[in-house]
Amino acid sequence: MQKTIEILLVEDNPADVDLTVETLELAKIRNRLHVVRDGVEALQFLRREGNFADVSRPDLILLDLNLPKKDGREVLGELKQDPELRSIPVVVLTSSDAERDVVKTYDLGANCYITKPVDLDQFADVVKSIEDFWFVVVKLPPNPDI
Repeated sequence: MQKTIEILLVEDNPADVDLTVETLELAKIRNRLHVVRDGVEALQFLRREGNFADVSRPDLILLDLNLPKKDGREVLGELKQDPELRSIPVVVLTSSDAERDVVKTYDLGANCYITKPVDLDQFADVVKSIEDFWFVVVKLPPNPDI
């Protein structure tokens, strides 16, 4: 029996959220997608604070860089400094293709950096390829919640 993969999407753009949700719903891999809309909520979710006290730890984080309240770079930096959270793979999925952002996020511990395509079909293909790679090809670290 296939286990359900827990995914945390940190994204403030409603259209990108909708497309990611739709693409993952069509997937052959069982997943549960949690969505937060800013960096503060992302860290609360990961630390299981407040409204997120009973959430499952994600197996993978899809992280936008340009977020309100606390940007993705700050979230990534805090996440990778936390011994309880740093083993969670982080895929940066952002509209920025600036070299400084690529270098900075890898320096902070990102596992992957993907620039979002503008075309909706290409964006869906990117989400599908993320899913195929991270949940079919890669062996993820054990999730202590399971």
